[in-house]
Amino acid sequence: MHTGLDDNEIIRSVLNGDQQAYAQLVDRYQNYVFTLALRMVKSREDAEEVAQDVFVKAYRYLADFKGASKFSTWLYAIVNNTCITLMRKKKLVVHSLDQDNVFELADSRDSGMRADKVEQKSKQQMVNQAISMLGPDDAAIISLFYKAEQSMEETATVLGIEVNAAKVRLHRARTRLKEKMEKYFAEELSVWQNP
Repeated sequence: MHTGLDDNEIIRSVLNGDQQAYAQLVDRYQNYVFTLALRMVKSREDAEEVAQDVFVKAYRYLADFKGASKFSTWLYAIVNNTCITLMRKKKLVVHSLDQDNVFELADSRDSGMRADKVEQKSKQQMVNQAISMLGPDDAAIISLFYKAEQSMEETATVLGIEVNAAKVRLHRARTRLKEKMEKYFAEELSVWQNP
């Protein structure tokens, strides 16, 4: 479905007034954007909303794309920031300890973390679950570097920070991820480390 034009040629065409050419970029990257969004926000509806937002923002700020990185990396930065914004807007449900059924509610939520359930899941699912327990910034840098396989330089570009700051942030995020794994998946880790 790709035309003979590369991304930069299409972008130049759009910036020169051919607004229809933008549809080529949307066609080319819609699955990429949706898949990235779905990994981060987990809900199909939220991912669709994010994808629409991303293409509107990308169009609006297309003149800011300087071509220093790949268009997909620049687009990833927009997906990442849009997802983080959405996740921050979502409020956590808070239950009062005075509420009669709060302990039953906690038990029912905990049941998803019990060993018999977790044992059925693969290592990757377990790691994904631990990543989802992290804050949005930590989850983003882990996802960028490991899941999206971005280089440290690309990760820093996406996050809009220096490479050394990205290294420090990644180190801290890995430490927090390890803590979550040890806290919530200690049994599974011991089984996998000592078969």
